[in-house]
Amino acid sequence: MKATETGLKRILKAFTYSWSGFTASFKSEEAFRQDLLVCTILGGISFFLPVSGLEWVVLFFSLLFVLIMELVNTAIETLVDRISPEYHDLSKKAKDIGSLLVLLSFVNMMLSWGVILYGVFN
Repeated sequence: MKATETGLKRILKAFTYSWSGFTASFKSEEAFRQDLLVCTILGGISFFLPVSGLEWVVLFFSLLFVLIMELVNTAIETLVDRISPEYHDLSKKAKDIGSLLVLLSFVNMMLSWGVILYGVFN
């Protein structure tokens, strides 16, 4: 699917496609909804923490990174299922790697929050 629009029209279409991706993920992926809830709560809390601007950015982007990796994982799983719903070792490998992306992003988020909050409250 090659884009036919250019300029501002292309940018507006890109936002439409992005919104469609968000709504599709939100409707079909419980893990995305759960991650979004956690990130929304922690993101709200982050505004009230006595942290520097740089620390806040690290906290915020560690949350955003979890959502990004969840969406990458969803895209991988969707594409693999589109190619074939049958079990295949390579399909399992692709899905497992996507799952690992999410896990590592969560570890990154927990370490970032842990180190910064330890410094703030210790």
